[in-house]
Amino acid sequence: MLTVHHLNNSRSQRVLWLLEELGVPYEIVRYQRQPDMRAPKELRAIHPLGKSPVITDNGNTIAESGAIIEYLIATYGNGRLIPPPDTPERLRFTYWLHYAEGSAMSPLLLKLLFTLMPKRAPALLRPLVRKVSNQALTALVNPQLKQHMDYWEGELGKSEWFAGNEFTAADIQMSFPLEAAQARGGLEQGHPKAMAFLDRIHARPAYARALEKGGPYQVGR
Repeated sequence: MLTVHHLNNSRSQRVLWLLEELGVPYEIVRYQRQPDMRAPKELRAIHPLGKSPVITDNGNTIAESGAIIEYLIATYGNGRLIPPPDTPERLRFTYWLHYAEGSAMSPLLLKLLFTLMPKRAPALLRPLVRKVSNQALTALVNPQLKQHMDYWEGELGKSEWFAGNEFTAADIQMSFPLEAAQARGGLEQGHPKAMAFLDRIHARPAYARALEKGGPYQVGR
Protein backbone atom coordinates (compact mmCIF):
# COMPACT_ATOMS: atom_id res chain seq x y z
CA MET A 1 0.00 0.00 0.00
CA LEU A 2 1.07 3.57 -0.59
CA THR A 3 2.77 4.93 2.53
CA VAL A 4 3.22 8.56 3.54
CA HIS A 5 6.14 9.10 5.86
CA HIS A 6 4.55 11.99 7.68
CA LEU A 7 6.48 14.48 9.77
CA ASN A 8 4.23 16.43 12.08
CA ASN A 9 3.65 20.10 11.21
CA SER A 10 5.31 19.86 7.81
CA ARG A 11 4.81 20.01 4.07
CA SER A 12 3.74 16.37 4.05
CA GLN A 13 0.33 17.64 5.15
CA ARG A 14 -0.19 18.63 1.51
CA VAL A 15 0.40 15.04 0.42
CA LEU A 16 -2.28 13.78 2.81
CA TRP A 17 -4.65 16.42 1.48
CA LEU A 18 -4.03 15.42 -2.14
CA LEU A 19 -4.62 11.76 -1.34
CA GLU A 20 -7.87 12.66 0.42
CA GLU A 21 -8.97 14.67 -2.62
CA LEU A 22 -8.21 11.70 -4.87
CA GLY A 23 -9.71 9.11 -2.52
CA VAL A 24 -6.58 6.96 -2.67
CA PRO A 25 -6.06 4.44 0.17
CA TYR A 26 -2.82 5.01 2.08
CA GLU A 27 -1.17 4.42 5.38
CA ILE A 28 0.77 6.86 7.53
CA VAL A 29 4.07 6.29 9.28
CA ARG A 30 4.46 9.13 11.76
CA TYR A 31 7.61 10.99 12.76
CA GLN A 32 7.86 13.70 15.41
CA ARG A 33 10.05 16.76 15.16
CA GLN A 34 12.88 17.07 17.64
CA PRO A 35 12.97 19.95 20.15
CA ASP A 36 15.05 21.97 17.67
CA MET A 37 12.29 21.37 15.07
CA ARG A 38 14.47 19.18 12.86
CA ALA A 39 13.23 15.86 11.54
CA PRO A 40 14.31 12.76 13.48
CA LYS A 41 17.19 10.68 12.13
CA GLU A 42 14.83 7.75 11.49
CA LEU A 43 13.66 9.47 8.31
CA ARG A 44 17.14 8.95 6.84
CA ALA A 45 16.38 5.25 6.67
CA ILE A 46 13.67 6.14 4.15
CA HIS A 47 15.54 8.84 2.20
CA PRO A 48 19.20 9.90 2.62
CA LEU A 49 18.29 13.55 3.23
CA GLY A 50 15.99 12.60 6.09
CA LYS A 51 13.33 15.14 5.20
CA SER A 52 9.60 15.09 4.69
CA PRO A 53 7.48 14.63 2.63
CA VAL A 54 8.49 11.20 1.41
CA ILE A 55 6.24 8.47 0.08
CA THR A 56 6.87 4.82 -0.75
CA ASP A 57 4.72 3.05 -3.32
CA ASN A 58 5.20 -0.07 -5.44
CA GLY A 59 8.89 -0.19 -4.67
CA ASN A 60 9.41 3.51 -5.36
CA THR A 61 10.67 6.05 -2.83
CA ILE A 62 9.74 9.58 -3.84
CA ALA A 63 10.71 12.84 -2.12
CA GLU A 64 10.06 16.52 -2.87
CA SER A 65 6.51 17.87 -2.83
CA GLY A 66 6.32 18.67 -6.53
CA ALA A 67 7.66 15.28 -7.60
CA ILE A 68 5.27 13.51 -5.23
CA ILE A 69 2.29 15.45 -6.57
CA GLU A 70 3.26 14.72 -10.17
CA TYR A 71 3.64 11.01 -9.37
CA LEU A 72 0.32 10.75 -7.53
CA ILE A 73 -1.60 12.63 -10.22
CA ALA A 74 -0.04 10.49 -12.98
CA THR A 75 -0.53 7.22 -11.12
CA TYR A 76 -3.88 7.69 -9.39
CA GLY A 77 -5.44 10.85 -10.75
CA ASN A 78 -7.18 9.52 -13.87
CA GLY A 79 -7.23 13.05 -15.22
CA ARG A 80 -8.41 14.63 -12.00
CA LEU A 81 -6.91 17.75 -10.39
CA ILE A 82 -4.85 18.58 -13.49
CA PRO A 83 -5.90 20.60 -16.55
CA PRO A 84 -6.03 18.92 -19.99
CA PRO A 85 -2.76 18.75 -21.96
CA ASP A 86 -1.88 21.52 -24.41
CA THR A 87 -4.02 24.14 -22.71
CA PRO A 88 -3.04 27.47 -21.15
CA GLU A 89 -4.32 26.11 -17.83
CA ARG A 90 -1.93 23.15 -18.03
CA LEU A 91 0.99 25.50 -18.53
CA ARG A 92 -0.11 27.56 -15.53
CA PHE A 93 -0.52 24.35 -13.53
CA THR A 94 3.07 23.30 -14.24
CA TYR A 95 4.36 26.76 -13.42
CA TRP A 96 2.67 27.03 -10.02
CA LEU A 97 3.59 23.46 -9.13
CA HIS A 98 7.27 24.36 -9.40
CA TYR A 99 7.08 28.02 -8.38
CA ALA A 100 5.72 27.14 -4.93
CA GLU A 101 9.01 25.66 -3.72
CA GLY A 102 11.39 27.08 -6.32
CA SER A 103 10.59 30.77 -5.78
CA ALA A 104 7.86 31.41 -3.21
CA MET A 105 9.41 29.67 -0.22
CA SER A 106 12.82 31.41 -0.37
CA PRO A 107 11.78 34.76 1.15
CA LEU A 108 9.51 32.98 3.62
CA LEU A 109 12.36 30.82 4.86
CA LEU A 110 14.63 33.86 5.11
CA LYS A 111 11.92 35.66 7.06
CA LEU A 112 11.77 32.78 9.53
CA LEU A 113 15.56 32.55 9.77
CA PHE A 114 16.19 36.24 10.44
CA THR A 115 13.30 36.36 12.90
CA LEU A 116 14.65 33.42 14.91
CA MET A 117 18.34 34.36 14.87
CA PRO A 118 18.17 37.10 17.56
CA LYS A 119 16.13 34.84 19.84
CA ARG A 120 18.67 32.01 19.60
CA ALA A 121 21.87 34.06 19.71
CA PRO A 122 24.01 34.15 22.89
CA ALA A 123 22.93 36.98 25.17
CA LEU A 124 26.08 39.06 24.60
CA LEU A 125 25.70 38.88 20.83
CA ARG A 126 21.94 39.33 20.74
CA PRO A 127 21.88 43.12 20.16
CA LEU A 128 24.29 42.82 17.22
CA VAL A 129 22.47 39.84 15.73
CA ARG A 130 19.16 41.64 16.11
CA LYS A 131 20.53 44.69 14.31
CA VAL A 132 21.89 42.64 11.40
CA SER A 133 18.69 40.60 11.17
CA ASN A 134 16.47 43.68 11.17
CA GLN A 135 18.57 45.25 8.44
CA ALA A 136 18.31 42.12 6.31
CA LEU A 137 14.57 41.94 6.85
CA THR A 138 14.01 45.61 6.03
CA ALA A 139 16.32 45.88 3.04
CA LEU A 140 15.95 42.47 1.42
CA VAL A 141 13.46 39.96 2.77
CA ASN A 142 10.32 41.98 3.43
CA PRO A 143 10.37 43.77 0.04
CA GLN A 144 10.81 40.44 -1.78
CA LEU A 145 8.04 38.84 0.21
CA LYS A 146 5.69 41.73 -0.51
CA GLN A 147 6.46 41.42 -4.20
CA HIS A 148 5.48 37.75 -4.14
CA MET A 149 2.30 38.38 -2.15
CA ASP A 150 1.26 41.14 -4.54
CA TYR A 151 1.93 38.74 -7.41
CA TRP A 152 -0.38 36.10 -5.90
CA GLU A 153 -3.06 38.72 -5.38
CA GLY A 154 -2.87 39.79 -9.01
CA GLU A 155 -2.97 36.23 -10.34
CA LEU A 156 -5.93 35.28 -8.17
CA GLY A 157 -7.68 38.31 -9.61
CA LYS A 158 -7.56 36.62 -13.02
CA SER A 159 -9.19 33.35 -11.95
CA GLU A 160 -10.57 31.72 -8.82
CA TRP A 161 -7.71 29.21 -8.62
CA PHE A 162 -4.04 29.46 -9.55
CA ALA A 163 -4.23 27.39 -12.74
CA GLY A 164 -7.64 28.64 -13.86
CA ASN A 165 -11.26 28.38 -12.82
CA GLU A 166 -10.97 24.77 -11.64
CA PHE A 167 -9.33 23.59 -8.42
CA THR A 168 -6.16 21.57 -9.15
CA ALA A 169 -3.20 20.03 -7.38
CA ALA A 170 -1.32 23.27 -8.05
CA ASP A 171 -3.58 24.92 -5.47
CA ILE A 172 -2.63 22.22 -2.98
CA GLN A 173 1.03 22.93 -3.69
CA MET A 174 0.53 26.68 -3.34
CA SER A 175 -1.32 26.34 -0.03
CA PHE A 176 1.87 26.14 2.02
CA PRO A 177 3.44 29.43 0.84
CA LEU A 178 0.17 31.28 1.38
CA GLU A 179 -0.38 29.77 4.81
CA ALA A 180 3.21 30.65 5.75
CA ALA A 181 2.72 34.20 4.46
CA GLN A 182 -0.42 34.54 6.54
CA ALA A 183 1.43 33.28 9.62
CA ARG A 184 4.56 35.42 9.33
CA GLY A 185 4.39 37.67 6.29
CA GLY A 186 1.36 39.91 6.79
CA LEU A 187 -0.67 38.40 3.94
CA GLU A 188 -3.89 39.64 5.53
CA GLN A 189 -2.80 43.24 4.92
CA GLY A 190 -3.99 44.26 1.48
CA HIS A 191 -4.42 40.83 -0.11
CA PRO A 192 -8.13 39.97 0.10
CA LYS A 193 -8.10 37.57 -2.85
CA ALA A 194 -5.23 35.57 -1.39
CA MET A 195 -7.01 35.43 1.96
CA ALA A 196 -10.20 34.31 0.20
CA PHE A 197 -8.18 31.54 -1.45
CA LEU A 198 -7.14 30.32 2.01
CA ASP A 199 -10.75 30.42 3.17
CA ARG A 200 -11.79 28.31 0.18
CA ILE A 201 -9.16 25.63 0.66
CA HIS A 202 -9.71 25.43 4.41
CA ALA A 203 -13.41 24.82 3.78
CA ARG A 204 -12.75 21.78 1.58
CA PRO A 205 -13.80 18.49 3.24
CA ALA A 206 -10.64 16.73 2.04
CA TYR A 207 -8.50 19.40 3.70
CA ALA A 208 -10.33 18.78 6.99
CA ARG A 209 -9.94 15.00 6.66
CA ALA A 210 -6.21 15.39 6.04
CA LEU A 211 -5.90 17.48 9.20
CA GLU A 212 -7.71 14.82 11.20
CA LYS A 213 -5.31 12.16 9.97
CA GLY A 214 -2.12 14.23 10.00
CA GLY A 215 -2.55 15.88 13.36
CA PRO A 216 -2.19 19.52 14.46
CA TYR A 217 -0.79 21.73 11.75
CA GLN A 218 0.65 25.18 12.32
CA VAL A 219 2.80 26.97 9.79
CA GLY A 220 5.49 29.49 10.54
CA ARG A 221 5.11 29.97 14.26
